[in-house]
Amino acid sequence: MTEETWGWNEIEETASHIQRRARRVPSVMIITGSGLGALADDIEEAVSLPYAEIPRFSPTSVLGHAGELVMGQLEGREIAIMRGRVHFYEGYSLPRITFPIRVLHRMGADTLIVTNAAGGLDESFEAGDLMLITDHINLVGMAGFNPLRGPNDERLGPRFPDMSSAYDEGLRVVALSVAQELGIELRQGTYVMAAGPTFETPADVRFLRLIGADAVGMSTVPEVIVARHEGMKVLGISHVSNVIPSTHVPSIDGPNEDEGLHQEVLDSGSRVVPKLSHLIRGIIGRIHEA
Repeated sequence: MTEETWGWNEIEETASHIQRRARRVPSVMIITGSGLGALADDIEEAVSLPYAEIPRFSPTSVLGHAGELVMGQLEGREIAIMRGRVHFYEGYSLPRITFPIRVLHRMGADTLIVTNAAGGLDESFEAGDLMLITDHINLVGMAGFNPLRGPNDERLGPRFPDMSSAYDEGLRVVALSVAQELGIELRQGTYVMAAGPTFETPADVRFLRLIGADAVGMSTVPEVIVARHEGMKVLGISHVSNVIPSTHVPSIDGPNEDEGLHQEVLDSGSRVVPKLSHLIRGIIGRIHEA
């Protein structure tokens, strides 16, 4: 796998290209996980750009990830929604995966709301739950793959960014308040990223529970790292597509040789979208309180 060396000039060039096409200045960026792209249907005055038409954006090969950038208004704010993402297991480098975050930040986005579909490790969870991410475990990063690996450009962020509060406390308070007002049960927990594309073995699951993970997926963490490197506020929400029993390992955020497992993720996502959409709209409407 070749590491991209895209830097300041490439970020500026791509941002300018999108600006010419969309004529929008987003303040909030949202990334949607498997089956959750319908969140973009709520955007008003929407302008849609397929990733294939944006320089250096990568098309996704995963079912349930539409692969387009939608920009417009939501709850009176300028929003950019990525309908789907690319993943490490697709063969993309982490700098390529996270490049859109640098571009949208350069265009004006100072807040990232990131969603994903995940397998529940906390056995008190239920399929269809929403989990507010309070922290994450970066297994892929611990194995040596980090989107900040290589030379650091101080114009983008510090060499050693602090990740002790990766998920903004103020945004989490707003999310919990909105959820309570809407009567939505919002779980809280730690998300762990596995590289994929294989699902976890029973031994993997026992290990992940042992180290304190509440949900597992194959995305999100690199995007959060780069957003924090850029100084953005981050809010993370996992859709618990299923709860992983102690003796069996079903679906999480990604494909499998048994496509029926990934289809479960998509089906569950379509059912949870209305609830998640109401929650995110409420958060955006009160984001000034964070």
